[in-house]
Amino acid sequence: MHQKFPATRLRRNRIASWAISLSAEHTVTTHDLVLPLFVQDGNNLKTPIQSMPGCYVYSIDQLIIVALEAQQCGIQAIALFPKVAQHLKSESGDEALNKDNLICRAIKAMKDAGVMMGIIVDIALDPYTTHGHDGVLVNDLIDNDKTLDRLAEQASLLAHAGADVLAPSDMMDGRIGMIRSRLESERHQDIILLSYAVKYASKFYGPFRDAIGSQSHLGTKDKTTYQMHIANSKEAITEVALDLQEGADWIMVKPGMPYLDVIHLISLNFQAPLFAYQVSGEYSMIHHLAQTTQQPFMDLMYEALIGFKRAGAQAIFCYAALEVAKSLG
Repeated sequence: MHQKFPATRLRRNRIASWAISLSAEHTVTTHDLVLPLFVQDGNNLKTPIQSMPGCYVYSIDQLIIVALEAQQCGIQAIALFPKVAQHLKSESGDEALNKDNLICRAIKAMKDAGVMMGIIVDIALDPYTTHGHDGVLVNDLIDNDKTLDRLAEQASLLAHAGADVLAPSDMMDGRIGMIRSRLESERHQDIILLSYAVKYASKFYGPFRDAIGSQSHLGTKDKTTYQMHIANSKEAITEVALDLQEGADWIMVKPGMPYLDVIHLISLNFQAPLFAYQVSGEYSMIHHLAQTTQQPFMDLMYEALIGFKRAGAQAIFCYAALEVAKSLG
C-alpha cells in the first residue's frame, strides 16, 4: 500500500488527547505491575534506602500496611526481599533454611492480615551469606550442584510458608528442574515458578544490594561466573528454553531498560508469560533525571514502563508501582 501526503497525514492521530489514547498501541495498567518490597526484623520501622529515593526497608507490621494499600490500588502482586540481620548470616546461608526466618514470618503475617494479592519470593542465598554470593562458595568459586540442594530446600520451605510464586534468581544451571521436582513430590504442584532465566552480571544492581546489605560482603567480587555476560543475547534463548523445559511457568529478564532487545527477542520466540525487572539502578537514574532536569518523575517513569510493554513484556517489577498505580487512578 502506497500512502502519500496530503491524503495521509499521521498527525491526525495526534491532534487531540482522546485520539492519541484511542490509537495507542500499548498501555500500562496497574495489572501490569509487581511491587518489590524490602523487609527487616523489628517493629514500626520504615528505614529509608539512601540510594533509592522514596524506597524503604519495612518491618513486618509496616510492610502489611503498604501491601494492603497496593492491593487496594489494584496491584496484583508484591515481591519480597529480606534484609537479614548480620548475626544471622553465615558462609553457607543457613538462615535461608530456617522455617521461622524473616520471609516465612512475613508471608504468614500478610496472609493473616488479609493480603490477597500474589506473594512472590526470591529463591537465592545472597541475602543470607557472609560473602554476598547467590550460592555455596567452595575454594572461592560457586559450587553449582551443592547450591542446587539448598535452593530446593529453600523453595520447599517457602512453599510450605504460603508463598504463591517462587522466583529463583540465582542463575545456577538445573535449579528449575530440581525445584519443580521437589514441589511436585511435596504436592505443591500449583506453585508458580518465575525463573530469572536471563539475569545479567550487571552494574545496575548496586542500590538493591545496599538495601539488603549484601554489597559490603560482596566487595570487589562479581557474579560473572554464573550470571549472563552483558554482551550476549542469543544465549538468552537457550537459557529460557532450558528453564521452560525444566518446568518454569513464567520468565524474567533482568535488568530491563539496557536489555529491551533481549526482552523483544524472547517475546518473539516463546509463548510463556514474560516479566521484566526495572532494577534499582534504573529506578534511581530516573529519580536523578527528574530531580536534575526538573521534569515530573511520573512522566519519565511512565515512558520507561511503556518501553517494556512495547518490547514485549507482559508484567514489570517496578519500585514505583504504587506511585504509578495512584497516578493511573
